[in-house]
Parts: sequence; structure tokens; C-alpha cells
Amino acid sequence: MSFPAPHLGAPHPRADTPAFDPQAFDAATGRHVRACLDAADRDDRPYRHWYLNSVFPSAVAEALATLPFAAPEIDDTRGRRETHNSTRTFLSTDNQLLYPVCGAVAAAFQAPETVATLARQFGVDLGGSSLRIEYCLDREGFWLEPHTDIGAKLFTMLVYLSTGPDAENLGTDIMDGPEGGHAGRASGRFNTGLVFIPGSDTWHGFARRPFQGIRRTIIINYVKPEWRARHELAFPTEPVGLP
Repeated sequence: MSFPAPHLGAPHPRADTPAFDPQAFDAATGRHVRACLDAADRDDRPYRHWYLNSVFPSAVAEALATLPFAAPEIDDTRGRRETHNSTRTFLSTDNQLLYPVCGAVAAAFQAPETVATLARQFGVDLGGSSLRIEYCLDREGFWLEPHTDIGAKLFTMLVYLSTGPDAENLGTDIMDGPEGGHAGRASGRFNTGLVFIPGSDTWHGFARRPFQGIRRTIIINYVKPEWRARHELAFPTEPVGLP
């Protein structure tokens, strides 16, 4: 099933677009995502992580990449996204209502079938956790210090949506410790991804480097019930569950 990308990333509803079946769209997106997860390519060095290809259907990826969210003007992140919390963007309930593609992506990862796929493929128990999806827009000068995501995050997945000539070089840096020793780099190629289960050794970041345009990334986390910023959650009152 195909869907016109400009419609998916446009405010909803649109009276001048063809009839649109959101349930069919959500279901098709979920099936594609689960097939991608099943085909993940595992790498155990320096810690266990997985690489993904063709994470979303092409129309969904294109619509995500053209959402009209503005990249914040930040002088220096000091290596942390938390330094600019007020300007961060999430696939929140409001954005899901406004943009069909946000709703489809959130539904795909909230689906019990997807939670079961994650448990089987990556050995992670997500029952009772909540889905949090951040839409990141980074300008040149952006960097992230080495960190592990350990704590309230049970699962981390990054999907790269940059389309510029240097997109390949804009993936996450895999590090071998808190000092940031470079052990590899995920491809930043459009619609590829990286998965890891946060632990004491899952060091990663983004070394400062030049790039053109805006770096676009989606970060998918499942977080523990104690997560306080409920407005960041895709379904604030609905923990995920198995089929």
C-alpha cells in the first residue's frame, strides 16, 4: 500500500487531498517496521548493538524528513540535549493529531506486535514502559558528549533522516568508554538506524564535525514508569503491552 508523502507530513485533515485511511496506514507502517527489526544486523563490539536498513516505508520516511519543525538556534549544547529542553520536539499527542505520519510512527511502536518483536529480537522486556519519540534537528556545531542512556531508558533506537551530501557521515559515534574512544560510527544514510539496549557500557555520542544543512534524527525510547516529563510521551496514560 502506498501513500502520498506530502499528504502524510501535512497538517491533518486536508480537504483537498484524496481519501485517506489512517488505520490502514498505521497498520502498513507497523508491518514494515517489524520486518525491518527482524532483519537487524548485530555487532558485538565494543558492546552489543544492531544496524537497521529501510526502517520506514519510503513515503513515511520522506514525510518525516519534510515535517515543518524548526531547528532551534543554539550557540552551544555543551554536549547535552538537556541544555535546550524548551526547544525540543516530540511525537506528542498534539503532533500526532496534526500530522498523520507522526501518528503512524507512534502507533507502529506502541503496537503490542512491535513490543513482542523487540522482546524476541533484542531480548528486552518493555512491559509497562512508555513510548517516547523525539524528533531532533541539529545545526552545524552540534555535538554530544559520551553517554550511555542507562537509567530510565530501557531501549534506544535512532533513525537517520538527513538527505544532504554528507548524510552518510552523520550517524551516531560508537564509543568504547567515557573518554570517547572512537570504536565505530553508524551510517547516517537516509532511513537507516541503530539500536542498543542501554547498559553501563553503551557509550555513544556525536563528535563535533562540519556538516551542511540540518541533521535530522528520530530517537525512539521506551522509558520506565517514573519518567516525569509526561508531555514528551507518545501515549502519556497508556503503557505498552504484549499481544
